[in-house]
Amino acid sequence: MFFGTYTPRLDDKGRLFLPAKFRDRLTEGLVLTKGQDRCIYVWPQASFEEFSDRISKTPFTNKATRDFVRVLFSGASDEVPDKQGRITVPGPLREYARLDRDCVVVGAMERVEIWDATRWSEYSDQQEESFATLSEEVIEGLL
Repeated sequence: MFFGTYTPRLDDKGRLFLPAKFRDRLTEGLVLTKGQDRCIYVWPQASFEEFSDRISKTPFTNKATRDFVRVLFSGASDEVPDKQGRITVPGPLREYARLDRDCVVVGAMERVEIWDATRWSEYSDQQEESFATLSEEVIEGLL
C-alpha cells in the first residue's frame, strides 16, 4: 500500500526521484497514465495488469467504458526506474498534468499520484473542508 506525501522536483530532462518508501514496489517496472483531476497515476506493473483485467470485463459497447479506456491507455507509458530511483515522465503526461518543476507525489493505496505542487495545494485545500463528512458517503460506517 502506498501512503504519504513527498515533494520531489522534476529535473531538466523530465526525470523525477521516486520517494524511497515507494521504490521497492516499483523497481520491477511501473505504468504511468493520465489520472483523474489532472494528475499522473503511477501503477506498479502487476497492479496495472490487474486493473486492466477488471476493465476488460466491462462491455466495450458501453460508451463510458470506451471513453475511459481510450483516455487511460492512449497516454500510458511503461517505465523502469534507474538505479538512483528516477523515472522519466514523458512530455505528453507532463503537459497533461501541467508539471513544471515542483511536484507532489502522494500515495493513494494501490497507486501513486504525481501532481503539480500548486495544483495539489489548491486541490487539498478544497477537499479539506469536506473531508470530515466524506467517510459516510464513501463507505457507510467507515469511522
